[in-house]
Order: sequence, then structure tokens, then C-alpha cells
Amino acid sequence: MLRGIVHYGLHFLAPYFLAFLWGRSRQFKAYLILLATMLVDLDHLLAQPIFDPNRCSVGFHLLHSYPMIVLYALLCILPLHRLGLPWWVRVVGVGLLFHMATDWQDFYLWQ
Repeated sequence: MLRGIVHYGLHFLAPYFLAFLWGRSRQFKAYLILLATMLVDLDHLLAQPIFDPNRCSVGFHLLHSYPMIVLYALLCILPLHRLGLPWWVRVVGVGLLFHMATDWQDFYLWQ
């Protein structure tokens, strides 16, 4: 039960606090974007079985693969202003990386 509370707390409550990184004026939008990054879990629908408690999603599912994680990290460090990219690109990168960390801890720290 504690594992579920921690997992879903990290998915829903922690993004609220992460959203503070983008300032008061963008906080609500950042929170919604961080929540939207949970759509990355749609790749679970391509697996059989969809959920396996003995399988780590990081490194297994397409959008949880290591090459994709590198892409998510790049979104966090790109010079957005110089490239003409909107501010929320970094929010997406942070949200996806945080999601991967949450899924990783759920498997490896609760065995």
C-alpha cells in the first residue's frame, strides 16, 4: 500500500511542487504540462501483459527506453531562447525525466 501511495504521490503531488520552478505566472500551466507527461504511459498498452509488477518499465517500453530518456534529458538542457523554442519544452523534458525516475524507483526500491 505504501508503495502505491509513494508512486502515485510522485506522479500527481510532486509535479505540483516542481511547477513552482517556473514562477507564479506559469505555475498552473506548468503543473498541467507535468501531468500531461504521464501520457507517456500509453506505451504500456503495446505490451503483453499491459502491467507486470515484476517488470521495470524503464528500458522495456518504447517511450521508456534509454534512447528516449536521452532525448528527454536534451529537452532539459537545450538553449530554448536561442533555438526559438517555447518555455514549456523544458517543462516537458523535466516531467518526462521525473516520470522515468518515478517508474525506476517503483521497481528497484520496492522489491
